[in-house]
Amino acid sequence: MNALCLGLALAALAGLSACVESETSGSSTDALRMAPASDESACLGAVAAQTGNTVTVLSSQTSEANNMVMVGVGPDRAPWKCLINGGAVVEVMSMTNEGTL
Repeated sequence: MNALCLGLALAALAGLSACVESETSGSSTDALRMAPASDESACLGAVAAQTGNTVTVLSSQTSEANNMVMVGVGPDRAPWKCLINGGAVVEVMSMTNEGTL
């Protein structure tokens, strides 16, 4: 009876891990970039102007109010966030806790 329970437990665990693999195997970095390219470009320009450093898009999201673009700054890709509405940058802010530096 113990062998049967162990077999069922292993089968359930294998089934669970298969679900996790199938969910992550189809993901791509494109899923993280949903804002229009023009909004991403505007954000990159605003963050570069404010930081004077190299910038790259980490991710973006759209919403009805504002699009959000996450940007990596410098070689360490320090996180910054832009909010954009209709192509106009509404807010640019560093996401690092500068009080602990």
